[in-house]
Amino acid sequence: MSASAVRFADRLDKVETSAIRELFKLLGKPGIISFAGGFPDVALVDVDGIRAATLAALEQEPAGAMQYGATEGYAPLREQLASFMQAKGAPVAADQLVVTTGSQQALDLLGKTLISPGDKVIVEGPTFLATIQCFRLYGAELVSAPVDGGGVDVDRLEQLIVEHQPKFVYLIPTFGNPSGATLTLERRRRVLEIAARHQTLIVEDDPYGDLYFDTPPPPSLLALSESVPGSRDCLVHCGSLSKTLSAGLRLGWMIAPPELLAKAVMCKQFSDANSSTFAQATAAQYLKSGRMTANLEKARAVYAERAQALCEGLRTELGDAIEFVAPQGGLFVWARLTGARGQVADGNEFSRRAIEQGVAFVPGAPFYCEQPDPATLRLSFATSDVEKIREGVSRLARALHAA
Repeated sequence: MSASAVRFADRLDKVETSAIRELFKLLGKPGIISFAGGFPDVALVDVDGIRAATLAALEQEPAGAMQYGATEGYAPLREQLASFMQAKGAPVAADQLVVTTGSQQALDLLGKTLISPGDKVIVEGPTFLATIQCFRLYGAELVSAPVDGGGVDVDRLEQLIVEHQPKFVYLIPTFGNPSGATLTLERRRRVLEIAARHQTLIVEDDPYGDLYFDTPPPPSLLALSESVPGSRDCLVHCGSLSKTLSAGLRLGWMIAPPELLAKAVMCKQFSDANSSTFAQATAAQYLKSGRMTANLEKARAVYAERAQALCEGLRTELGDAIEFVAPQGGLFVWARLTGARGQVADGNEFSRRAIEQGVAFVPGAPFYCEQPDPATLRLSFATSDVEKIREGVSRLARALHAA
C-alpha cells in the first residue's frame, strides 16, 4: 500500500509524539547523566522476591497463571490489591476494582468510556504528559487548573467546574508527576466536598503515594471519601505496581462506581481480553509473601537520599537562578528558571545547553494543556546515585553559564 493510500483517523490530528520519548533519542551520547526519565530504579526491584513469587505461581496454580483469565483480573490478585488498599484506610472489596495493564490503561479506559469529542476535562497545570495525549486522542477539550506547592488550587478548581461543567477532573494528589506537589489534607477534603456538591467525577491517579520519604502523605481521596457524604460515588481511583514492585509486570488497577467499572471492563475486553495472567499471578504471590513492606522501606530511603542530594545541589550550584519546592516523596523535582542576573530563563534553551554539557532533563512546557510556562523543567532523581546527581548538577551549572 502506498503512503498516499493510508488515511489516518482524524483524532490523530490532536496529538503529538511524546516530548520525553523524543528527548530519549538524544541521550545516546556516551557518559550523559539523565534526569529526564520518570522510571523507577531497576536496581531497587526485589528480584529474589519476584523470582520466588514466579515459581510459587507456577507451582501452586499453573493453569491460572498460563491460561486466559477474567477481564476484571486474576481473583487472587484482586483480593491482594483490595487488602493493600484497606491497609491504607480505603475500604475496598475485590469486586470493586479491575486490574489494568499498567495505570496507563486505566486512563485509556476512562477516555473510551467517558469522553465524547468536545467534552471538557479539567486537569492540573502541569500534569502527566501521557494524560494530555490520551484524553485529547478521544477528543477532549482540556482545561487547566493551577497547581502550587500544596497541590491544585481548589478555589480556582471549583470556579472551573462551575464554568465548564466537565465530564471529569483528573488529579495526581500525591507527589505529582511532574509537579512533585502533594495536595494538603484540607484541600483534599474540599475537593471531595466540591465533587459531591457539583456531582462532578474526580479521577485520583496515585502511582507514587507509597514512595514517601519521612512521613506518610495525607490519606488518599478514596480513603477520605468515607467521611465526606456523597463523594465516594463521584470518585475513581487508579493505582499502579510499576513504581513499587516492577514496571515490567505492567500491572495497575482502577476502582470506580459500579456502572463505570462495568463499562470499563467491557471496553477492556475489546483491547486485550485480560492483562497478563502470568504477571498477575506473580504479583499476587509477591504481595501475599509480605515482602513489599521491606522493599518499599528500602526504596523510600534511597529515593529520599537522592532527592536531598538533588535539591541541595540545585540550591548550591544554581542559587537564585532556579526556584522549586523540595518534594516529600515520589520521583521528581519541578523547578522554574528565574532569569536572575540575566541567566537563561527558557527551559528548551537550557535543555539544549545541558545536553551539550552531558546532562539531560525534560523542559516543562509540554506538561501544560494550555498556557505553558516555558521557564519550567522536570528533573527526576530516581535512577542516578548521589555521586552522579552531584556531577549532573555541576553540569547544569556549567550549562547555565554557557553562551
